[in-house]
Amino acid sequence: MTKQTQTLTGTWLITLLALSANAAQPLWPSLEGRVLCGYQGWFRTPNDAAQAGWRHYMRQHNGVVSPVTDYLPDVSEAAPQDRARLPLTCKEGGFAEVTSSDNPATIDRHFAWMKQYGIDGVMVQRFPTDMYNTTTLTPSAFRASGDRVLQYCRDAAVKYGRSYTLMYDLSGLNAQASEIVITDWKHLVSSGVIRGEQDAAWQHHKSKPLVAIWGIGFNDNRKYDLAACERLVDFFKKEGYAVLLGVPFRWRSLSNDAVSEQRLLDIIRKADVVHSWSVGRYRQEQVNAHTVSVWRDDVAWCQKEGLTFMPVVYPGFSWKNLKDVTTDIPRHDGAFLWSQFEAAKRSGASCAYVAMFDEVDEGTQIFKVNNTPPRGDAFMYQSYGALPSDHYLWLTGQAMQAFRESKPFPPEMPKR
Repeated sequence: MTKQTQTLTGTWLITLLALSANAAQPLWPSLEGRVLCGYQGWFRTPNDAAQAGWRHYMRQHNGVVSPVTDYLPDVSEAAPQDRARLPLTCKEGGFAEVTSSDNPATIDRHFAWMKQYGIDGVMVQRFPTDMYNTTTLTPSAFRASGDRVLQYCRDAAVKYGRSYTLMYDLSGLNAQASEIVITDWKHLVSSGVIRGEQDAAWQHHKSKPLVAIWGIGFNDNRKYDLAACERLVDFFKKEGYAVLLGVPFRWRSLSNDAVSEQRLLDIIRKADVVHSWSVGRYRQEQVNAHTVSVWRDDVAWCQKEGLTFMPVVYPGFSWKNLKDVTTDIPRHDGAFLWSQFEAAKRSGASCAYVAMFDEVDEGTQIFKVNNTPPRGDAFMYQSYGALPSDHYLWLTGQAMQAFRESKPFPPEMPKR
């Protein structure tokens, strides 16, 4: 028995044992009617177990420290020992605090919010480029931290009755992408991080455990090719998994952000779920023109091929601190997110994906943020303004409920 299992007490342990006993009957056998969020889980602080510094919070250039996120997480519910103060010079004596993803308390709190607001679950992002020497395929010191985050999500999903699964993000990998991912998967299985049929909280589809692979067919000069992507699909299908593929927004027409190779469609036909990436592709005034008109035909194509289409919706976007890009995609107090849910439902989609639960890097998060963030002479964090910190958690829960109903999705955002 591991130390982590020994710490489980009371109803949590009873629930975990019951779930394991009924693992042949997964709690979440299908994506149909479900809406999952992307969960980056990539934030680190110097005081956490990873000891990897300020990952995804800060950068240092010529001795100057600056933030890379456009929002700060709301840490008001975190214990003092679970917070870390960013080394920023703020005006009027203010300071900025954050939390680490490599902390079970952080992830437990996030999954508790999911249950509170009726959010189904998450796809936990995993970045092999951070965890392996991509030349020798040997693990880096950071892999253990990624393993812990996945385990914390697994345990929290059980505790709060949410689903979770793993999404491999291929970004940054080289020509050995398939070998690196397969090496990592075998490590996760052999070490017990992935529990297979003993993990009833794992999201299934078509009654098979689901695994997601993101980064297939983008035309942004990636170093791995479609052959590597196809090897991954074949591997996971042979392992007995349903496969979700994260593909470009214009995957079906092989245009714009997609490669112009017919082989991409051949690979997609081997999968089970098509997940097209829409973040940054349109604004509020473009939703109808850039979603329904595309997604409706995507749904029809997938239905003809026996696949499930899972569109991506997102609350907004910003890159000011990360890339010093001032052009953002406004949230319109949630109307932008709501309109995309409505478009997804009108397009005939039976499930959806929210990007993202926690990504303050690109300003796509729906979780609670610091609504009174400090400012500095050379930086500024955003907030939800007059809206409550939990507004997007609440709104996402409301949208999920409406998305599942048989009647048309209400075009107007609900009043709280």
